[in-house]
Amino acid sequence: MNETISNNAVIYAILSLNSEVELQREYLESDDVPDDERENEEEILADLEQAFMEFIDLYKVRCKADKELPTLDELLNSAL
Repeated sequence: MNETISNNAVIYAILSLNSEVELQREYLESDDVPDDERENEEEILADLEQAFMEFIDLYKVRCKADKELPTLDELLNSAL
């Protein structure tokens, strides 16, 4: 298996994690979360946010090396 993650894989991970973070935030803001599960759901959100930020950091490095990649703002604000 290739140990280097492709730029496309990083982009897909960022977009997926961004969506998952938003979904988890919406879920936590809703009345659907049982009280006994709230702490676990908040930990899930924290883990998703951490993973998202780690891929963001990786993407920033990739952007410096490859000027043809979309900027982070373009990536996160584009309508796919």
